[in-house]
Amino acid sequence: MRQLGNVLVTGGASGLGAAAVEAVLAEGGTPLVLDREVPSAPVKHACVDLADRRAAEHAVQELAEGAGGLDAVFTAAGIDSCGQLGSVPPADWERVIEVNLLGTAAVVRAALPHLERARGTVVTCASTLGVSAVSDATAYCASKFGIVGFTRALAAETRGRIGVTLLVPGGMRTAFFDGRDEQYKPPPGAKLNKPEDVAAAVVFALRQPPGCEVREMVVCHSEEPSWP
Repeated sequence: MRQLGNVLVTGGASGLGAAAVEAVLAEGGTPLVLDREVPSAPVKHACVDLADRRAAEHAVQELAEGAGGLDAVFTAAGIDSCGQLGSVPPADWERVIEVNLLGTAAVVRAALPHLERARGTVVTCASTLGVSAVSDATAYCASKFGIVGFTRALAAETRGRIGVTLLVPGGMRTAFFDGRDEQYKPPPGAKLNKPEDVAAAVVFALRQPPGCEVREMVVCHSEEPSWP
């Protein structure tokens, strides 16, 4: 198993991203965080809106150069805007795509030269709703289906140069559902995973030696209704 080294985590100030930061620290790695908010963990970070491609790319370069390179990237950042296609404001709908899909691509693109030098690993974060579509989630499903396609193509394009893993998580007990209308929140008693358990799976993928890759992994509660 390889040492973690410098691990860039998007969305590292909360939810799954914050859990991944703690998991990397526990394994002796050095997390570097991109988020709109300041992370609670005492780690190097840059406050950036991933919908701003140029700002995201600049933040990746700034953190990578300051740390002496990158060994891995985990793109945990994600947002949603629930509702029927005709009722979600177009700007809100498009922002989901900009953050979840285009933001992921921008970060990976900027990190790629560093990862190739280290023969590092990328773990992207899709969702069970990136393989199974539901109503009132056209923006989220479009973004996460896009992550699935992006990651599979990236793995084919970079094989032998970097490792690429697609994470497909189910629902987790995080603040992701806060602020939604009640109809879009998990019902009482919903079976959700702890984010730290999913983060442990991410670290497992990141620690695989060069040439040995976890290509794709679904991590969900055994009673997850959106899988299979």
